[in-house]
Amino acid sequence: MSTSGDKSPEQSRVEMTQMVLPGDANSLGTAFGGKIMQWIDVAAAVAARRHTGGVAVTASMDSLIFHRPIRLGDVVVLRASVNRVWRTSMEVGVRVEYESDSDQTPQHAASAYLTFVAIDARGKPRATPTLWPRTEEQQRRYREAEHRRLRRLEDKQSMTER
Repeated sequence: MSTSGDKSPEQSRVEMTQMVLPGDANSLGTAFGGKIMQWIDVAAAVAARRHTGGVAVTASMDSLIFHRPIRLGDVVVLRASVNRVWRTSMEVGVRVEYESDSDQTPQHAASAYLTFVAIDARGKPRATPTLWPRTEEQQRRYREAEHRRLRRLEDKQSMTER
């Protein structure tokens, strides 16, 4: 059962809203991928901070998949929460949706998974509160996060062997 240090994914949940302005768009009138990545990183950082109760830094971003272009003037909604926690690191999932002027029905635009590491005042990794997934959806995301972590560790090892 949950201990006082445990936290649920709801406690890290972030919903961030942006609008694609002219400085955020390329010559095709769509949002720069890098701008969307920046917003994803900010939303994920807030979720990680809420979970750890302190500073957490981005260690990696993987599986960023753009499903649809986001256009100038669209409203972008980013939803982030912690999926799983290990000793000092955690995976944060971010879902990006947009609403256009012509169709205000939210459309799934992108998804990403980021790894954050909690750090102390000296910049050293520190232990994080455990995560207590409560719903079936949270438990599924918790299980899937372990599979992604194993892939990330395999990728990291193969990169260092080169």
